[in-house]
Amino acid sequence: MEEPLTLKVVVVGAGVVGAACAFHAASAGLDVTVVDRGPVGAGTTSRGEGNVLLSDKEPGPELALARLSRTLWDEAGRELGADTLELEPKGGLVVASTDESLAALREFAARQDAAGVRAEPVDRVRDLEPHLAPGIPGGVHYPQDAQVQPVLAAAALLRAAVRRGARFHTGEVVGALTTRDGDRTPLGPTSHGPASHGPTSHGPTSHGPAPVGPVLEGPVPGGRITGVRTAAGEVLPADAVVNAAGTWGGEVGRRLGAPVEVLPRRGFVLVTEPLPPMVRHKVYSADYVANVASSDAGLETSCVVEGTRGGTILVGASRERVGFDTTLNTAVVARLAAQACRLFPFLRGVHLMRAYRGFRPYCPDHLPVIGPDPRVPGVVHACGHEGAGIGLAPGTGALVTAHLLGRPWRGADPAAHTGLLPDRFLTPGGAPQ
Repeated sequence: MEEPLTLKVVVVGAGVVGAACAFHAASAGLDVTVVDRGPVGAGTTSRGEGNVLLSDKEPGPELALARLSRTLWDEAGRELGADTLELEPKGGLVVASTDESLAALREFAARQDAAGVRAEPVDRVRDLEPHLAPGIPGGVHYPQDAQVQPVLAAAALLRAAVRRGARFHTGEVVGALTTRDGDRTPLGPTSHGPASHGPTSHGPTSHGPAPVGPVLEGPVPGGRITGVRTAAGEVLPADAVVNAAGTWGGEVGRRLGAPVEVLPRRGFVLVTEPLPPMVRHKVYSADYVANVASSDAGLETSCVVEGTRGGTILVGASRERVGFDTTLNTAVVARLAAQACRLFPFLRGVHLMRAYRGFRPYCPDHLPVIGPDPRVPGVVHACGHEGAGIGLAPGTGALVTAHLLGRPWRGADPAAHTGLLPDRFLTPGGAPQ
């Protein structure tokens, strides 16, 4: 009896999005290899707060994915153990500083409620957060908002993928291998089932024989992806390559012959000394939503405060487009600290332990790029999530898997998420707009 046909998939990127893609693809029985130049979760994932939010999203394509993803985080918690993810369904509280901003916030919440989000107007915000500053006119409570520890969550998803037959390969993808149509079997299953290797690096021989037909270095017009080449010269054969490289998704897309406009947007997070529980929810000011949706390249800050299981309090959030400049901007740190102290006055007497910065993968229309790229058959994008990648990771993984299978998977139906496809950035001829 012949072995069942299995699609061979290389996922580029071992952050939380790549790990979720690997988890879902391996759960669907696909032959998965994850490749990253560093350890799991070492990039943007390690610089995130772990937000799993519905509260900051306008009704539309991103909110639809966020609602699916919120359900899938709960499923992952049941399947992998909520403690392994530090999954906390703490809820969110958005507060307004003026009557005018409160009216705008509640109008926004009403639209979300109509789209299926639980949004509960609150007049007495200190009933939910006793340590808030007095005089806040009101807010909106979002009980579905949650938090995970991002690196633990990425590691747990990748370990689960490995248990299902996936492999982890350390290396940097520098280019694609393609063939012209007709030179090999069309994109689809191969006769090589998933290998049962542990999370160690393997050379090309562990991924089965090389693709049949003339293989050409670099993308060829009309050619299909047949694999990727690493900086060490290794070839990882593939029927499909998932670009889950986060902030570096634009560069990885270019190397695969399918560039997408993903730009870095720097942000800072402050971490306090450990404290007894003082902040019960993720609490943020109403202007945070406007800052997320802004395309301004300059510095924008809005107050975001939340506690962690370890007792520290995280303070954000800043956004600015400065390339990959890692300079610690003390003025930004001071502004974030001042905003947090105005919202929670007790923080004036708390020590700041450290500050860190990272780069959100920003797309011009503020939507992630998820789905097959028509320019290079076999390339599937899963990047450009900006600050929502952790929250959207399970939904992205399920949607990518549905695209690979050609049918719905775990509630993800490609036909319901066409607004996230990469062809929205392309002209009819396939060139970037």
